[in-house]
Amino acid sequence: MKNLFFLLFALASVISFSQTKEIDSLKMEDKSRLISLGAKIGIPNLASLNGEIILPILDNHFAPFIDYSAFNLEIEDTESDLNYAEYGINFYFSNKGNGLYVGAGMAQLDSEFTFNNLTFEENGVSQIGSAKTNLDINTLNIKLGFKTGGSIYFRFEIGYGMGAIPESIDFIATSNGITDSFSEEVPAIPGLSSGGLLISNFGFGLSF
Repeated sequence: MKNLFFLLFALASVISFSQTKEIDSLKMEDKSRLISLGAKIGIPNLASLNGEIILPILDNHFAPFIDYSAFNLEIEDTESDLNYAEYGINFYFSNKGNGLYVGAGMAQLDSEFTFNNLTFEENGVSQIGSAKTNLDINTLNIKLGFKTGGSIYFRFEIGYGMGAIPESIDFIATSNGITDSFSEEVPAIPGLSSGGLLISNFGFGLSF
C-alpha cells in the first residue's frame, strides 16, 4: 500500500512539474516585447528612424512612438532641406503589443527652400540670383497600421495628416544690394497637398 501511495505521489509530481513547465514555456513564447527600434520607408518621411515603447501598465495596449528623418530634395530650380518629426501614441487591439492598431500623433515638417534663377529688378536693373526661405508645417496625423510579432518585426501604416498647407510662399529676398519680393509655389513634396499630408509607409526593425 505504501508503495502504491508513493507511486501515485511520484506520478502526480511528474504531471504537475510537466504542466508547470509547459505553462512557463507558453508564457515565454507569449511574452510581449516592449521596445521596438527600426526604420520606415514611405511618404511623407521618405526614410526615417522609428522608436516605440509598449506600456505594460495598461495591458500592452498603448505604445508611445517617435519618428525622425532628414533629407534633401532638388526639383528643377529649387533645393529643399526637409526635417520631419512625429510623436504620438498607438493603440493595439490585442494585448501582445503587435497586430492591428490605430495611431494618433503630431507631426512637424520643417523646410528650407533655396529658389534659384530668380530675377531681381530695381530701377531698370535686373540680375539673376537665388534666395532661401523657410516653411514649417504642423499636422495632426491619424493612422491605421499592422505590426508583426517576434524579435524581427515588420509594419505597414496608412493614414492622413490634417493641416493647412499653403500652395505658395511669399518672401522678400536681397541679392547684390537689390531687394525684391517673390511668390513661389511650394515644391512637389511626396504626399503633400493643400489639404494635408498623405501617410503611407513600410517599416521593419527589432523588438526586445
